[in-house]
Amino acid sequence: MSVDQVVAILATEKNYIASESTGYRILRAAQALHHRRESKKPSTTTKHIPLVVTEPNRVWSWDITWLATEVRGHFSYAYTIIDVFDRSIVGWCIEQEESDDFAKRLFTRITRTLQVSPKIVHADNGNSMRGATLASFLDSLHISRSHSRPRVSNDNAFIESWFKTLKYTVGYPGRFGSLDHARQWFADFVDSYNTRHLHSCLGYVTPAQRRSGEAEEIYATRNAEMLAAWGRNPLRWRRGRIKTWGSKEVKFGYRPIKKSA
Repeated sequence: MSVDQVVAILATEKNYIASESTGYRILRAAQALHHRRESKKPSTTTKHIPLVVTEPNRVWSWDITWLATEVRGHFSYAYTIIDVFDRSIVGWCIEQEESDDFAKRLFTRITRTLQVSPKIVHADNGNSMRGATLASFLDSLHISRSHSRPRVSNDNAFIESWFKTLKYTVGYPGRFGSLDHARQWFADFVDSYNTRHLHSCLGYVTPAQRRSGEAEEIYATRNAEMLAAWGRNPLRWRRGRIKTWGSKEVKFGYRPIKKSA
């Protein structure tokens, strides 16, 4: 785990040992701060004018990613829907081809199962995302559709970031032996992500805790522990800044399009 995650977990357990800066200083002395992942180092991007998302089931973002099979050049397709507010995966399916008909079936199942309809559904500009079958279904539920700008991948950053978390997690198979294998592994990962993954943008709580409202109590516990630690030894905070936890404001770039006739 990262130093930030460790400090957050210990504070939740009412056990303050050291600050993030101390943890990173120890890692730096041990020469353990270099980039260790196979992926490229993160780079900053320019954001356009955002919409603030204040509650779950308000904005969903979705996309399709390839899952490699053991046959070179053959792929399965993972359709995934993420709630922008709490980063939880609200629905997914894995099929052998890419089609807006499969996407429509997924949205039909999820909206009926959860008995909710988001205000906005965002996607990129792929054929399946702009297909008439899905568009007609979303329009029938009065769901506004939003699409990324051409050749601007970070307009759909929430789901793209999740795909990176998926494929760079420890234990990712790389290639799947069958559709059943892919679906079983994917189901286990989604459950783990929703209920056990401490998300940095959520103040190191899980998507499920953010969705249920439990996160606020966790933040309060951590912050109280940090205040108590400061009271026991204020000299450890030379600059007077005490670490606190809380959720960040969620901003989303909404680009509405006309409804289908």
